[in-house]
Amino acid sequence: MSLLERLNQDMKQAMKNKEKDKLSVIRMVKASLQNEALKQRNNELSEELELTVLSRELKQRKDSLQEFKNADRIDLVDKTQAEINILNEYMPEQLSEEEVLQIVNEAIAEVNASSKAEMGKVMAAIMPKVKGKADGNLVNKLVQQQLS
Repeated sequence: MSLLERLNQDMKQAMKNKEKDKLSVIRMVKASLQNEALKQRNNELSEELELTVLSRELKQRKDSLQEFKNADRIDLVDKTQAEINILNEYMPEQLSEEEVLQIVNEAIAEVNASSKAEMGKVMAAIMPKVKGKADGNLVNKLVQQQLS
């Protein structure tokens, strides 16, 4: 089942159950997916593009969450955290830190990197493999640790 089909099913269920917050998040994600399809001039988005849009939505909310925490806006923190939890239901299962570390080590060996100056090459090799499955900040931190 594609992401859009799953969103449509969950949207109907959220309407029946009168879950306003979930319905709102699903509608925002659907709108983002449709906007991306229009931008790509394509009716059907590939799984990779769907994942990109979903990751972008999740990242926006995580950034907002941090800003709300810094501004001590507990009301918005709770709302944003709930949105993040809903979005996480649609994300693929996240890789553990050990799995990411293994991928980092393989990529370092693959591009023969030996210093932080070659970090860009390593990141370019890793990110397509872990897209949507690992946080970019974690990957960045592990690459820096391995190259230092």
